[in-house]
Amino acid sequence: MELDFKCSDVGVWKEALSSYESRIESLNKPDLVSLDQFYRVKLPSLLHDRDPDPYLTTSELSQLMKWKLSRGKWRPRLLDFVSSLDDSVVKSASEKAFKSLPDISKAVKELTVLKGVGPATASAVLAAYAPDIAPFMSDEAMEVALGNSKDYSLKQYLLFVTKLQDKSNELKLKGEWDGPSDVERALWSCTVRAKSQPEKSSSGKKRKR
Repeated sequence: MELDFKCSDVGVWKEALSSYESRIESLNKPDLVSLDQFYRVKLPSLLHDRDPDPYLTTSELSQLMKWKLSRGKWRPRLLDFVSSLDDSVVKSASEKAFKSLPDISKAVKELTVLKGVGPATASAVLAAYAPDIAPFMSDEAMEVALGNSKDYSLKQYLLFVTKLQDKSNELKLKGEWDGPSDVERALWSCTVRAKSQPEKSSSGKKRKR
């Protein structure tokens, strides 16, 4: 099932979202299922347990990076960069970032001072703490929402946030819907499924590529 970003049927979006876990499993990547559980369940809990002064540790940032790279494109140098960061530096930068919310631009800038952390990784950090404010900037969701997944700038991320926030608000008017991070996961799920299925011509034969 392909998901048109213009679609306003909340039932279609819920169906896409409900397939998320099975899509994660279908990738058959080492540790991705456990990393996804860490990112979506354990990490948010850890961060909110530290309220009113939440922060991220180097170990947690490293696990988050493993999740991001396993779910998307593997770039080992990024993992090496963040794993070697001093814990006090990561704690300081992340604490400033979380305190900056809901100013997403300021929050991203506080995180991108860390070596190996660009706007996409910063968005993953923010989404773990405030999924209702800052969705993760995945290639798959960017491609559907913006038609471009190659621009990882802050400007592009802010445009992406606006698009997903608007879509989330639209879906909330149609029925029960949580927020922009669920829009991202629904788009990711449909894109991964589409990529896993061979293209077919109208005659039903596989198209040569």
